Amino acid sequence: MTSTFTAGAAGFGTGLSLIVAIGAQNAFVLRQGIRRQAVLAVVGICALSDAALIALGVGGVGAVVVKWPGALTLVGWIGGAFLLCYGALAARRVFRKDGGALRTEGEAAGSVRRAVLTCLAMTWLNPHVYLDTVFLLGSVAADHGELRWTFGLGAVLASLCWFTGLGFGARLLGRFLARPTAWRVLDGLVAATMIVLGAVLIVGS
Repeated sequence: MTSTFTAGAAGFGTGLSLIVAIGAQNAFVLRQGIRRQAVLAVVGICALSDAALIALGVGGVGAVVVKWPGALTLVGWIGGAFLLCYGALAARRVFRKDGGALRTEGEAAGSVRRAVLTCLAMTWLNPHVYLDTVFLLGSVAADHGELRWTFGLGAVLASLCWFTGLGFGARLLGRFLARPTAWRVLDGLVAATMIVLGAVLIVGS
């Protein structure tokens, strides 16, 4: 039977795997951090938004499974298939020649208000965030049964750690994350994690 620690660790690893993918949100947080502009506000918005979306996914998908236990098999198959596809895409990026380095150049938001609005738009108007955070994390969490909220808490902690490190550690991380090699390594770890989790979900269903 899954222990509390195992469920939390699984949530942390799964959440981190989904969050570290290269994207506009990460680039924006890193850029704000490098320029030390509205960092606390941006990090707070990203972390709190993720927490709300994760809770929605864990509670929503979990409620469906509790009401219709047979739905767990369907959710497991669909969630596993998505994770395998995401893992394959991450593995594909590892072998891209350009490496998909995170671009940190460009204008940062000039005021706290502008930074907040930009960050909210990047977070809540991005359709992929609902697939990643709500459905994928929700489906994996549902597989942990009564410990799904512990799994969700681990995912929330992963989000908080990532955005805090990215925003406040930007001065140190900027040069490293601008290198294609760094993202190849991260994508390799993401690919391995997602493929293993996807296979476990499907087999367990």
